[in-house]
Amino acid sequence: MKNIAVIGAGTMGNGIAHVFAMHGHKVKLVDISDDRLAKAIKTIDKNLWRMVAKEKIKEEVKQQTIGNIETHTKMEEAVSDADLVIEAASEKLDIKLKIFKALDEHAPEGCILASNTSSISITKIAAATNRPDKVIGMHFMNPVPVMKLVEVIKGYGTSDETTTAILELSTALGKSPVKVNDYPGFVANRILMPMINEAIYTLFEGVAGVEEIDTVMKLGMAHPMGPLQLADFIGLDVCLSILHVLHDGFGNPKYAPCPLLVNMVTANKLGRKSMEGFYKYEADSKEMRVAPAFVS
Repeated sequence: MKNIAVIGAGTMGNGIAHVFAMHGHKVKLVDISDDRLAKAIKTIDKNLWRMVAKEKIKEEVKQQTIGNIETHTKMEEAVSDADLVIEAASEKLDIKLKIFKALDEHAPEGCILASNTSSISITKIAAATNRPDKVIGMHFMNPVPVMKLVEVIKGYGTSDETTTAILELSTALGKSPVKVNDYPGFVANRILMPMINEAIYTLFEGVAGVEEIDTVMKLGMAHPMGPLQLADFIGLDVCLSILHVLHDGFGNPKYAPCPLLVNMVTANKLGRKSMEGFYKYEADSKEMRVAPAFVS
């Protein structure tokens, strides 16, 4: 699989494009506007320079990586010769179904169609196509160039051949793939999101403050990042969407999102991406402080 198309040039999409391009694949990165694509290339370039500075790669590898990426605003052109397409669009079912229906029409018959979804049913996504045997989940972790895990999600109709091909490809990218079956939240978010939700409830009910909750989990449980900071990093809107998928899929009230999370998303306090969530962030800086709403 040498020709790769990535649909969506946001945080996950540009990270996926970065990794494939750095391993010698020709990547066509697709988004709806040239501005978004330019921003993605700028991000990839900055991340590659960081790797050069840390002596993880040579400058010539950086140049080759950028040279392996083309940008496109017309999806049908970008996927016309693809061996693999990876969708990394918004975590919304209607958007993904629309994309996969179009991919099925325009991608070659033998092309594998993968979704980077973190919770939505691969079986449901595959039903929008005429090739459910070639539809699979490739759930990369953020930041993609750094994190080793890829959850490989086998839908109800995904063939063993497709699954094996994606497991082998993920390994060739230097990742550690784990095969899981298609149930809401898969493994990562079925376990992670209830913990994050409970941390938000702990704040909501006044048990402890933002920094105190995160400190307990970092120092007591050896987590590299506290659950509230992690929620900000993921995006509070994404956390809410995943919790809705879990709640709808299992019908269990333990997955119901905390009212505080709902209110914050409604107020567009989405975490790092909006510069404020449980913490407030400074532009182009790693510095953060507890958001004003949570300062006692």
